Amino acid sequence: MTLRPGPRNLITDVPGLCVGHASSEPAQTGVTALVCDGLWTAAADVRGGGPGLREIEVMAPENSVRGINAIALSGGSVFGLGAADGMVNELAARGIGLTVRTGELVVPIVPGAVLYDLNNAGDKDWGDEPPYRALGRMAVAAALDNGPGALFALGSVGAGRGAMAGTVKGGLGSASLDLGEGLVVGALVAVNPVGSVFLPDGRTFLAWPYEIDGEFGGIRPTADLAPAIAPFPDQSRLSAAGRAQPGSATTLAVIACNARLDKAEAKRLAMMAQDGLARAIRPIHTPFDGDVVFALASGEVELTAQPDRNWQLARLGAAAADCLARAIARGVYHAAASVAAPASD
Repeated sequence: MTLRPGPRNLITDVPGLCVGHASSEPAQTGVTALVCDGLWTAAADVRGGGPGLREIEVMAPENSVRGINAIALSGGSVFGLGAADGMVNELAARGIGLTVRTGELVVPIVPGAVLYDLNNAGDKDWGDEPPYRALGRMAVAAALDNGPGALFALGSVGAGRGAMAGTVKGGLGSASLDLGEGLVVGALVAVNPVGSVFLPDGRTFLAWPYEIDGEFGGIRPTADLAPAIAPFPDQSRLSAAGRAQPGSATTLAVIACNARLDKAEAKRLAMMAQDGLARAIRPIHTPFDGDVVFALASGEVELTAQPDRNWQLARLGAAAADCLARAIARGVYHAAASVAAPASD
């Protein structure tokens, strides 16, 4: 069976998800909010050597929180962790979250992760009030205004606004796959690795074997390049860009599906999806990166009982890895297009 993207080729092809961005042009940074239409089962798998994370342990299978309401992806390194505070405040104001104290208070559950974009040309002289809390509120408002299933921008926007991929512009990417039988999987990613997304020619994406319908340019390796692999990045160029230090890069990803999974199964989905990073970025999971993959499951589609259930989960994980590889290439492709586009009047 040949798998095809959903109608939007975005993570919002998974029913019940909203995505919104908020960017600061002066600071060249931003926030992307992914909001669920209820409490979704979630997990995270962290493999980078310099992660910046929030509320990761609430998703652990042994812990009692049943699910999450949203995920915050942000630039700004440690300052960007404040984006989730803004998202929590905006969601609570709209009545979205767990109800506590006999209905008197709503508590949104919002894990988050940040990438390092402090070395770009943006103005980071923000004093004692970094912009991320405000950007988090704006990103949630944008997501909810867009509504479930809506289109959203890719490239140099939101959490991908200040991102770099090796020494080229990084960005925000997304992709989806329809697995048939009602199952849909999607990926959302902020691409900011120290590694390269290209073969040695600097133009053919490492993820080219997974491309569908020319979604990131349709460039294929030449015959003499086909067996080649991307070299280890040039340390001098990365050092000059301030990226050859621990925590100076990161790829932040979310995988979502509409299957009914428990927290341990969601964790396995996130672990399998990590292969998508390795297919699209070389090297990955370095001491310089804070790579993390979140996994979300809405519970809409029941999987079969064992032993076929494990086979279905394996199929979901394989599709998630392919989706994530494509989303990474799409993020960089659209970021390059936005940089090349002429300024509008």
